[in-house]
Amino acid sequence: MQIYNSFLIIKSLTHFFLDKFKKLFYTEYIGNCYICGLILKHIENMINEVIKKNGITYGVMIGIASTLITATIYAIDLNLFTAWWMGLLGIAISLTISIILLSKTKKELKGVFPFKDAFTTYFIAAVIGILISTSFNILLFNIIDPSAKDTLSELMIKYTVNMMQKFGSPASVINETIEKMKLSNPYSTIELLKGSVFAIVISCIFGLIFAAFFKSKTTQE
Repeated sequence: MQIYNSFLIIKSLTHFFLDKFKKLFYTEYIGNCYICGLILKHIENMINEVIKKNGITYGVMIGIASTLITATIYAIDLNLFTAWWMGLLGIAISLTISIILLSKTKKELKGVFPFKDAFTTYFIAAVIGILISTSFNILLFNIIDPSAKDTLSELMIKYTVNMMQKFGSPASVINETIEKMKLSNPYSTIELLKGSVFAIVISCIFGLIFAAFFKSKTTQE
């Protein structure tokens, strides 16, 4: 962005002197503006390519990591899907990869990392990771092994009931919750797609936080 501002200043000064010495410097001015335009276009394309390349690469990494965690839990014990610490582990891995992504991208852009670019970088990676993870879950629980979907639904109901009982919820409220949970399986295709939309919304919030932290401190946006 600083380079871009410098080019704007140079272009303005050149235009000023053109009015004074138009006949003498007309050809040189047109040539310089053309060269500056090519340089600016190259810089913008380079930045866009870096952001896209890193966003896609690390997004695939996030998706693969999430897929491996799901596959491992599925192979070991389905009860682990209800373990709160497994959820935290998945979030920690995703955030760690995202921090590495933003640090690497900012370094490759020579520290010129506006808020918008930082957010875009994270958002691309987050969306790709969510789409890969959701696609794998749909394939696993609705095509490969649909029975696991029903087992997980029962486990989620039992886990929810135990939690509500610990907090002293009335029996009527617990029964109502059970009936609502039976109406929709959280691992059905529709519910997984709904969950992916919610995950993208949450990722936007994290993206805003990360972008505010990793953005260039002295760059004018």
